[in-house]
Amino acid sequence: MEKTSVAPVYSQVALDIALRISRGELKENTKIYGRSLMASEYGVSPETIRKAIKLLEDMDIVETKQNSGSLVVSAEHAVEYVRRFSQRNDIRTYQNQLDDLLSRHASLSREISDAAAAIVRVNEKFSKTTPFINYETPVPADSPILGYTLGELSFWQRTAATVIAIRRGDKIVLSPGPYASIQSGDIIVYIGDVKCVEAVSSFLEKGII
Repeated sequence: MEKTSVAPVYSQVALDIALRISRGELKENTKIYGRSLMASEYGVSPETIRKAIKLLEDMDIVETKQNSGSLVVSAEHAVEYVRRFSQRNDIRTYQNQLDDLLSRHASLSREISDAAAAIVRVNEKFSKTTPFINYETPVPADSPILGYTLGELSFWQRTAATVIAIRRGDKIVLSPGPYASIQSGDIIVYIGDVKCVEAVSSFLEKGII
């Protein structure tokens, strides 16, 4: 959610009066309306008007004399006050944007950290449940075991490899049983330790270990 920073009401009233002076609506050496009238105009309390006028006095825009009201003394200072107020407002906006970006960055960093931790947990779980690496070996076109089933070949007993799938063109035969036959162009997908790779290759090529 975007943050906002609202200036005090008396400061907003002072800015509006300064704007009116800078635009020439309230000219130099003219009196500003009484507090009660201005309070009614702005919909605020006379105390808020007093604070606004005091702020303009501090900026040498108006001058207040006892029993004489407030007098506009410098349109130039009013213009400068409006300019400075706008700059402060811009800085406040940039500060809010920076705070928002830092907050979003912290939130994103937490999400990245959580995602990384989840990946580590999944990898650890997978490594425990799947201790073997998948290997793939193509069946030679002239293999002597073509047409035989995995059961007839005693594939596992001869190679120590467990066949988990057979790639056949665009199809994959998952978990082939003992009656699955070996065909030309097949790719045998199996798991086991690294030693079984040589055994499978030799068996597919020569029909012997």
